[in-house]
This record gives sequence, C-alpha cells and structure tokens, in this order.
Amino acid sequence: MPIASAHSPEATSAAPAIGWSLEPWVLACLAISLALYVAGLLRLWRKAGAGRGVGKARAASFGTGWLALVLALVSPLDALGGFLFSAHMVQHEVLMIVAAPLLVMGQPLAVWTWALPDRWRSRTSRLVHLPAVAGTWSVLTHAPVAWALHGIALWAWHLPPLFEAALRSPGVHSLQHTSFLVTALLFWWPPLGGASRAGHGGSMLYLFTTMVHTGALGALLTFSTVPWYPIYAAGTPALGFDLLEDQRLGGLIMWVPAGLAYLAVALAAAARLLRGEPARA
Repeated sequence: MPIASAHSPEATSAAPAIGWSLEPWVLACLAISLALYVAGLLRLWRKAGAGRGVGKARAASFGTGWLALVLALVSPLDALGGFLFSAHMVQHEVLMIVAAPLLVMGQPLAVWTWALPDRWRSRTSRLVHLPAVAGTWSVLTHAPVAWALHGIALWAWHLPPLFEAALRSPGVHSLQHTSFLVTALLFWWPPLGGASRAGHGGSMLYLFTTMVHTGALGALLTFSTVPWYPIYAAGTPALGFDLLEDQRLGGLIMWVPAGLAYLAVALAAAARLLRGEPARA
C-alpha cells in the first residue's frame, strides 16, 4: 500500500489490509547504511583486532537500532499508522527513543569511514576537520541546540495542520519522519555519543527537561476532550477504536514509555556521577 493512501485513510467498515511498506529509497538507505557499517567494522577489526576501536557491544547497538528502523519504516507498523493515531505514536517513539540512541551508541560515523578506500578515508578525515564542517557539527551537537531542535520538531509536527498534512502527502510524511530521526540522533549525541559532551549532571537536566515537555504533550493528547486529528475518524472504526480512545492511547504512549526511556538514561548518568566516573570516559 503506498504511503499516501496508508496515511490518509478512506472511510470503510471493513478491516483495512495492512502490509509492508517497500519504499525504494527507504530500503536503499537502510541497505547502504548496514552494508557500509559491516564493511567498515570488519576492516577495522582486521587491522586492530576483533572488538577493538569499536567494541562488540557498540556494534550490537547499531544492529539493534537498524532493526528498529526496519520495524518503524518498513514493517506493517508504518501502514497501520495511517489508520490509528496510537500506532503512529508507536512508530515515532521507535524512531526517536529506540532506534536513535542505539544508532548513536554504535558510532556509525567512525565505522562508515573505515568502509572507504584508504585514499577516500584520508580525504574524508581532512574534510571533517575543516573549521566550517567541524564547527557546524559542534554547534548542532551542543546540548542546548540539540535539545531545542528536537523539541521544536516534536511539538511542531504534532500541530494538527502539520500532522494531518503528513498523513495526506508522501513528501510531507517523509519530511516528518526524517526530521524526527535526524533531530533525535542529534539529541542523543551529547549524553550517549561516546564523549558525553553534556557531562553527567548536564545529561540529567537535559533528559529530565525533555521528559517533562514530551510528557506535557502526551498529557494534552491524553486528557483532551476534542479530537486533534479528525482525519483518523475514517479509519479507526474499522479497527474497533473510537477516535478519542485512539488519541488518548497515543498520548499515553508518548507520555509513559518515552518518559521512562529518558528517565532510565538520566538514572544511568546519575549512577556514573555518583561513582565518580569521568564524563569523557
């Protein structure tokens, strides 16, 4: 089922057919990212020894994060999000609080460069150390900037006009998911990107404030007596849901599981702080 029709449900009394979403560009991006990671990891381990440079746990994190992307973008969950707001929220949370942090912990940027020929890798190294490139990356992964970008993306895309536009248009829908994933990757970089740029105390504040504002958005959806996204009225009855029930379930998914994920990482930072571990370990 094409993304456009999957995310703009037509009124029907029969249960919709929910299938896999086989968008060529999504499949290509997934395949290329995995192939480069495997090639780079094998080459790195041949030179440095298995588990050195990038440990096996980090490699497993990348693989698990990659599978989470497949679940969110390719599995029937993607098509189901066109009929149920709650399924759409599951999809977004898988992208932002499962796939993104696992991918960051897998250190893909470092591993991908090892997949390049020696000459290209040398040129890439010089390129990323140019002041303009390094400065831009430093700004984007600076904790307050990453926090703000991710928060803006989250709140803006849940405004009813933008959210419903994403349901109607494949291009807008792709932009929505891309912005969620990219800003989530930037968001998780300060606390999990290896260097822990935010510091343990900073990470705790960073994650706690995100838990508060995402929880507030989830609570607004949960306790609202007015449907935010009437477009779903066409699809929810066929799956046995009331429009407001579906919205409230989606709000709870954003509020509780996502909040627990931020809390878990914040508690891990607190434990490292109490043990006196250096932030840049």
